[in-house]
Amino acid sequence: MFLALNIANRLLVKEADPYLLPFAALLSGLGLLMIWRLKPNLATAQSMWILAGTIAALITLVAVRRYQWLKEYKYTWAILGILLLFSPIFIGVERGGSKLWLVLGPFTFQPAEMAKLLFVFFLAAYLEEKRELLSISTRRAFKIWLPELKHLGPLIVMWLMSLVILVLERDMGTSLLFFGLFLAMLYVATGRPMYVTLGSFLFVAGATACYFAFSHIQTRVDIWLDPWMDPSGKGYQIIQSIFAIASGGLAGTGLGLGHPTLIPAVQTDFIFSAIAEELGLLGGTAIILIYLLFISRGLHIALSATDNFGRLVATGLACVFALQSFTILGGTTKLIPLTGVTLPFISYGGSSILMNFILLALFLAVSAKRDGAGE
Repeated sequence: MFLALNIANRLLVKEADPYLLPFAALLSGLGLLMIWRLKPNLATAQSMWILAGTIAALITLVAVRRYQWLKEYKYTWAILGILLLFSPIFIGVERGGSKLWLVLGPFTFQPAEMAKLLFVFFLAAYLEEKRELLSISTRRAFKIWLPELKHLGPLIVMWLMSLVILVLERDMGTSLLFFGLFLAMLYVATGRPMYVTLGSFLFVAGATACYFAFSHIQTRVDIWLDPWMDPSGKGYQIIQSIFAIASGGLAGTGLGLGHPTLIPAVQTDFIFSAIAEELGLLGGTAIILIYLLFISRGLHIALSATDNFGRLVATGLACVFALQSFTILGGTTKLIPLTGVTLPFISYGGSSILMNFILLALFLAVSAKRDGAGE
């Protein structure tokens, strides 16, 4: 599958970045290996999802080889993204305390996975068009120079959307991911740290208000601060994760010799804990370094892009990938409250695998149009 994808890559976008596809192949292969070890009954399904992901990447390479046409439909992407993002509130099913899934016959998927890519397209096109207006300050409030109020509208809208996700879908990870994506792209487009400062303040203020208003958010934060308050109940999952990582030591117990299956949902939310237990600190660190290399190549593509739209698209994709990786790795190691996002390319999950391969193809398409391509 990856050989075929590599051949197509070299035929369709021959100047594309040469590192991203090998990184994706390594992560996907390791993820499939771990799923065979943890949940053998799910391994065939994961193999089929990887096949579907490579096909989706091929289709994406053909469709967006000249990706500039995407900006002509920016409001279409925005509307579709909003519909997908909020659809679980009305017709979704709840799992693990979060309402993120839609069920279509035998298939279950997270519409937020597709929505995040659509929002990248919308924000890249919108910020390319409005960046000069957003960079101009015309009024001062609390010793901070701000642009016209109407140009701050998107910041307020994205803030409100993130709070709605936090409250109604009970998912801190998706809320943080979408608002963080917007702030990062806004900063890159305008070069003004004021937006990051103001946006961060708004998010922290809104999240704090939600903490005091909603019990399910209180529970997530309280378990993060002290999982031993309920070690056999709500704190069981994170405690088992910490024990698994600790028992791995430097070199790990060896594949198949640990006990990661004691962790609930280990094949999705906690697969990094299983890797750290059986491959040790060395294996876990290697995985983190591969993610950092993937993100750094994405940012390199953004810096080298020959057009502003491509630069913003690559930045958005890198931010999505970085934020998703950070939130799940931080959650499993108790650095931040646990969230329900998946570890890119490694965790079990059809919608996640599909969208990550499409993200990979978008990176390849943009990188083929950069300065010094192929270096």
